[in-house]
Amino acid sequence: MSSKTMKAIVTNGDGTYNMKDVDVPTPGPGEILVKVVAASQNPTDWKTALLHQQPGNILGCDFAGVVADIGSDVDPALAMTPGKRVAGAVHGGVSPNGAFAEYVTVPADMAIAIPETLSFEDASQLGIACYTTCQCLYQAQHLPTPLEPAEAPLDVLVWSGTSSTGQYAVQFAKLAGLRVLSTASPKNFELVKALGADEVFDYADSKTPRRIAAATGGALKHAVDCISEGMTPNQVSMSLSKEGGTISTLLPYESRKKGVQTVFVLAYTFFGKDIQFPFVFPANPEHRKNASMYCKLIEEVVSRFGLKPNPARIFPHGLASIPDGFEYMRSGKVSAEKITYRIADTPGLAT
Repeated sequence: MSSKTMKAIVTNGDGTYNMKDVDVPTPGPGEILVKVVAASQNPTDWKTALLHQQPGNILGCDFAGVVADIGSDVDPALAMTPGKRVAGAVHGGVSPNGAFAEYVTVPADMAIAIPETLSFEDASQLGIACYTTCQCLYQAQHLPTPLEPAEAPLDVLVWSGTSSTGQYAVQFAKLAGLRVLSTASPKNFELVKALGADEVFDYADSKTPRRIAAATGGALKHAVDCISEGMTPNQVSMSLSKEGGTISTLLPYESRKKGVQTVFVLAYTFFGKDIQFPFVFPANPEHRKNASMYCKLIEEVVSRFGLKPNPARIFPHGLASIPDGFEYMRSGKVSAEKITYRIADTPGLAT
């Protein structure tokens, strides 16, 4: 397999990138090679292309496809066989292994088996968003899971229920028996309620923190800030009880409100390696252990309960559409949707 070439979106090291022919990667010990059927886009993808000035890296994090090859020392209990349908994520843009390619390698225990009822396009968005959801709810705050739901009502705020992570966080929290409060623009209230939110508030209304505090009897202790910049650090903090609480954040910040603890989560720590970009993080063995556990949790939740995917916006020319997808996202046009690419739609692929 490694003697063959594939098309991939490769960085030039100066903020630009091109579709190039590169070698198909070889799975290492404990890894599998996945033939990518669909890949979805995250904000980190275009930001990495622009800011990480290193040539020869393959962009893209989220993918779904089929197992094409299996490396050595893969646990037989994982039942990784050629043709198995899987989804997952990699730390795209920082090495010659990324999701915006015909093939990608991933640790076998971090591959999420997907049922036949779930399309590759929808499955391709499970990786980063669901990893991050698990980190926010379980790694940072130890909240009940859908497999071990709450025995008594417990409030949790998911700020920005229309964001990619927010849509999954609302679902996981509701499936765990929590009372979910969220925010969105009024046009998306029904979408967020359909995901499971019990109450949805206008994120742009200055009175929203006060209304959330009232709706929770001034006792809210748990929140997930899916924006974590601009006004949200203050808005989320002011929604919490007078005594404070815990906020899982997707960008690092400290709350100015007394008694509020913020816990920054980063999906890339799942891989158990030192991280230099987009933030410096030392390797965390505990996070690597969590990764395997959370991937199995995601897999079982998808199998037992199903999850409503973000509405997909399919760009028509596969990998060749990525410049258009990046520009669409950079210009702020994304709204409660997931930019998605079918690799087979790429012009010039070998059959």
